[in-house]
Amino acid sequence: MSKFSKKRGNTSPGISTASLPDIVFMLLFFFMVVTVMKNADMMVEVSVPEASELKKIKDKSLATYYYIGKPLPQFQEQWGTKPRLQLDDKFAELEDIPMFVQRKKDSVIEEKKDQLVASLRIDGEVTMGFVTDVKTELRKAGQLKVNYAGRERAKDLE
Repeated sequence: MSKFSKKRGNTSPGISTASLPDIVFMLLFFFMVVTVMKNADMMVEVSVPEASELKKIKDKSLATYYYIGKPLPQFQEQWGTKPRLQLDDKFAELEDIPMFVQRKKDSVIEEKKDQLVASLRIDGEVTMGFVTDVKTELRKAGQLKVNYAGRERAKDLE
């Protein structure tokens, strides 16, 4: 008769990869949910001024951004170098503001319409006359909550 012996070795059980697809899909869904899409492609130069007292907008989905500044070099041949207004991804005139405000109000539920905020991102070199014209059009359109974007002033080193 032959003698059978059990193999005793240093082999360890294999790692189960059955849950690997679940982990990959969970990560995929996580990044899809938390990723924020860019609002608009900048067509104007905006270097917001520094400020000492800043407040964050609570619900950014209720903010409508108005960019005011000099057109970028690739747009200066067509639009010139004077300050321009950018709404979403296109240049706009002051007369376009009421329609833009109305479109935003139509896209929001009724309870939140009074919470809409116009966030003005204005280059530091723009004259206040143009900004006043934009604010006047916003007032005519019924958009009374206005926010000026700024960046925090650097702390003085003492």
